Amino acid sequence: MAPSSVNGAPEREPAAPSSEPLNNEPLNNQDLLRQLGDDRRWLLQQLDGGQWPELRLDLAALERELGQLLEQASEALKP
Repeated sequence: MAPSSVNGAPEREPAAPSSEPLNNEPLNNQDLLRQLGDDRRWLLQQLDGGQWPELRLDLAALERELGQLLEQASEALKP
């Protein structure tokens, strides 16, 4: 069943943060970690806002694992 709003019009999926770099240069590790952190925060906001209720448990587990992975990567990259 497709999601719908109160007025009967279909709801649009929330826009994800852009994963595209502004130029064609590859991201360095810190920029990549920052971008993944932004994506993780966006996912958490969507879950807290009630998006995808049928997938909430799986996506919440994925969000937690991503947070742990980002912490480990940040620690490993510290000078």
